[in-house]
Amino acid sequence: MNWQLLPQFAITGLLNGGPIALIALGIVLIFKSSEVFNFAQGQMLLIGTITTWWFASDAGLGLPLWLAVICALGVSVLLGLLIERLALRPMTGQPLLSIILMTLALAQFLQGLTILVFGTVQRSFPVIFDVTNPYQITLPFTYNDNPMIVVLRQNLVWSFVVAMLCVTLLGLFFQYTTTGLAMRATAEDHETAQSVGIRINRVFGISWAIAGVIAAVGGILIATASGLDLSLSIVVLAAFPAVLLGGLESIPGAVVGGLIVGLAQGLVALPNSDFIFGPDAAQAVRNSAAIIPYLILLVVLVFRPDGLFGQKRIERI
Repeated sequence: MNWQLLPQFAITGLLNGGPIALIALGIVLIFKSSEVFNFAQGQMLLIGTITTWWFASDAGLGLPLWLAVICALGVSVLLGLLIERLALRPMTGQPLLSIILMTLALAQFLQGLTILVFGTVQRSFPVIFDVTNPYQITLPFTYNDNPMIVVLRQNLVWSFVVAMLCVTLLGLFFQYTTTGLAMRATAEDHETAQSVGIRINRVFGISWAIAGVIAAVGGILIATASGLDLSLSIVVLAAFPAVLLGGLESIPGAVVGGLIVGLAQGLVALPNSDFIFGPDAAQAVRNSAAIIPYLILLVVLVFRPDGLFGQKRIERI
């Protein structure tokens, strides 16, 4: 085991977990407000990111990047509102399985629509953060009398900072604004919220609009590091286990789950990590790091079926 590289891969994994946590937060937000697990979150992420590219690129409108991001966020808000109004609201009162299948169908529709409009060519995403001058940190301990140095790319650091800033702003929004309080009340009990005058359809629409913005921001942050192609939507496969790991109804749990997933993926990529899986399986696991969040999820749910921060509900009959 190359212990000297452990801090490098662990910190890089945590930084990669920031955008994953933000995407997971969008899934939790929709589930808390409307009790729908949104399998189309990855496609909402893709559309928000690719429209940012189109607004900013010479092949599109060629707008300044800051204006392109604002326009793309506006598109994401509109997309979220349309999904809630045209796809979710007509399903009110239908079985939960039907609504879940609707979101799966919606995911395929949005993916196909994106391919039809933008094609399948990989694109270079506009540079938002500096990628040429990484930060270098010397840790206050050594390994074999050698200083342990961590080199961090600026785009990873600032993507993490922006993701955590968005999480903090959402937390303040839910805690201190009238709309946020209405959303929290609706998440607790739809009938009770409606009985005190809260328009729950309006709350559902706002929830989907915010989830669209969260997806777009998360996609933009990831595209700054990995580029932009249609496979970007599969990044949500790491957010799903983060949501379940933290607890379906827990906003702090989504953040913690995202960071755990990022950390786990970073540690698995560590060279000579054979001590975790054994020499025969280690390389296969590194080549398919996407399964690691699900392995962690499987272990956690055996002992904590409601997730790390999930709520146990006891119903009296």
